[in-house]
Amino acid sequence: MTDVTAAGSHAPAGAEGRTGSDRASMYDVSQREDVHFLHKHAVGLMGVLFLTVTGSAPISAMLFNVPISVGFGNGIGTPGGFVFATVVLAIFSVGYCTMAGKITAAGGFYSFISHGLGRELGLGTAFASVVAYSVFEASLAGGFAYFLNLKLAQHGVEIRWFWLALGMVALIALLTYFDIRFSARVLGLALVAEVIILLVFDGGIFFQSGNHVAAAAINPVNAFKGFKGGGKLAVGGAGVGIFFAFWSWVGFEMAPNYAEESKDPKRIVPLSMYISVIGLGIFYTLTAWAVISGYSSIHAAANVAQNNSANFFFIPAQAFLGTWAKDILSYLIITGSFACGMAFHNTAARYFYSLGRERVLPAALGRTHHRWKSPHIATLTQSAIAAFIVLLFALFTGTHNPNSEAYLQLYGLMAVMGVIIILAVQAVVSIAIWNYFRTHHPDEHNVWKTVLAPAISFVGQAVVLYLLFKNLNFLGSGFHYANYLGPIDAVVFVVGLAGAFYWKQRDRQRFDAVGRLINDGI
Repeated sequence: MTDVTAAGSHAPAGAEGRTGSDRASMYDVSQREDVHFLHKHAVGLMGVLFLTVTGSAPISAMLFNVPISVGFGNGIGTPGGFVFATVVLAIFSVGYCTMAGKITAAGGFYSFISHGLGRELGLGTAFASVVAYSVFEASLAGGFAYFLNLKLAQHGVEIRWFWLALGMVALIALLTYFDIRFSARVLGLALVAEVIILLVFDGGIFFQSGNHVAAAAINPVNAFKGFKGGGKLAVGGAGVGIFFAFWSWVGFEMAPNYAEESKDPKRIVPLSMYISVIGLGIFYTLTAWAVISGYSSIHAAANVAQNNSANFFFIPAQAFLGTWAKDILSYLIITGSFACGMAFHNTAARYFYSLGRERVLPAALGRTHHRWKSPHIATLTQSAIAAFIVLLFALFTGTHNPNSEAYLQLYGLMAVMGVIIILAVQAVVSIAIWNYFRTHHPDEHNVWKTVLAPAISFVGQAVVLYLLFKNLNFLGSGFHYANYLGPIDAVVFVVGLAGAFYWKQRDRQRFDAVGRLINDGI
């Protein structure tokens, strides 16, 4: 295989003079010799599920998000919020999976938007998506450091949080440097452990709580009613609860990024998407319903959620199952944060790889390891960025208060910054799907799959994005610089957009390859 220094810088010989679908087909990399490839047929359905569902981090989603939703959001309607999110995201998956059946690329959102709405918007969203998944790893490093710091303190060991965060980044860099199957196995172990303990938790409460199991909790109508408060309890906003429900799924959309490494992407990618959305939806709804049922009333649950959220799950776990369950949960929130960060790292690295392969970013990023076929340069680059973000927060926020510095700021604010991008890009993807089939495959333009489903998902994502900005002060934990997160995301998008227009005028061959290197030979 030749060096990839010029990979993606030009179309194959004979592409000049071609137009339309003929020219587009010339960007199928399966027959190219100047492109480094990821590990073909490396993972099956379970592997893709481990790589993506772990990004949604079931235990982190439950232990981090449910207490906020119960106490400061829609209260008894929290499980109903998960039902609503399941429906919207399942509808989004209809169009997304239909598009994945046509486009096989490591670029995910970026590739889909490039094909559906043009290279300019594609490159703008590519830059934004890279930032989102990059900051997600740093965010989870903050959550990991916070909980590990607490656990070590219980045993009399004091280590500054930023060392723990950097340790996580370094270990992820090592693990992801090798074959993708290694990552899938590590993430699989973490995911299975999370699911088992939470299912045991759910079953233990449902079988013992009796009359405390209220059907009102799964009524989607209650998802749009805020917690009424009363006494010393603050009033909650329904928008907060709905936002945190959607936030819990971030990561499920990464399946198409592994298309080139899966054994049968046309079948596995859509299947993994539907299993992720519906499976997580059922799981999240049951777990949120169970933990609420573990309290004598919704006011009792909200009181703990507002004043002692770290123990919101631990209290009913100990009451209904015993101290052993509480202890296992306290360890798995640490391993779950690590696994979630690792999943986001893998996706960010594949965005860097895709952009390097097309020479949007330095071509070296598009190289793969000669033995492991991993995007090793891209993965090390992502690790360096995550470590840099951790060090920035340590420098500017301090290193002596893990709750404020590691949890509220590094974890919380970086998560919000990334979610802004993901929600916006998913909305744009919905439009891209509709336009792609309208213009490229009108004979396959299905009313439900490529018109109604994308339209409904666009509206749903737009509403949740509106709720995010409406509640930004709360979601940003009151830190004033949270207001700059949206503008920063916008600047990143504009930089990518400007780059596309620049290359369109100055380097047409590079521009033509933007988002168009697909792999039909798998």
